[in-house]
Amino acid sequence: MADRTRPDLSDDRDGPLASSLTALAKAEAACTRCPLYQHATQVVPGEGPRRALILFVGEQPGDREDQAGRPFVGPAGKLFDRALQDAGIERAETFVTNAVKHFKSQMRGKRRLHSKPNVYEIERCNWWLEQERGLVQPRLIVALGATAARALTGRTIKISSVRGQLQRLPDETALVITVHPSSLLRVADAQARASAYEAFVKDLAKAQRLCAETR
Repeated sequence: MADRTRPDLSDDRDGPLASSLTALAKAEAACTRCPLYQHATQVVPGEGPRRALILFVGEQPGDREDQAGRPFVGPAGKLFDRALQDAGIERAETFVTNAVKHFKSQMRGKRRLHSKPNVYEIERCNWWLEQERGLVQPRLIVALGATAARALTGRTIKISSVRGQLQRLPDETALVITVHPSSLLRVADAQARASAYEAFVKDLAKAQRLCAETR
């Protein structure tokens, strides 16, 4: 059985570990660990039950999430919800979060467009992600996209080389890496988009099976 203990963050001097998800969200709201908080509307903490068996990690909040204060509620979130349903997974029984908790954007006229977080921002926000992992203690983690994979493994991952395969983190927690649902929205051809969606659902269904088999 995997030893899903709380991560060792004792050498980080930015504050004590939170004892609950509520306390963690409150601490995240006051975060100034990197400059992203300066331009975001609010922090977007993870959500879900404390003892969820599966923890999903995305990249960062989008514009809709930044306004709502909740993860995966925009266009990619709606696609994610549909894929979860098609894979037979109840979102309410999982924990859903992001590697980076503040929306990073650039202005294009009056619109705020997504801007990919850099390595420094990912690593600074890992303080919060590791605490979420420690509190939830999931049986399996699903990394949605390269940023999430980087945050969890500490290295650059080529998604196509490991997609859908069972990995193990240093603490032996099971990990499955797949694409971020937003990538499906960028597929222009309808047939190719349908195939990409089917592959994504297959990855989620496999993750659920692996979770059931993992102890």
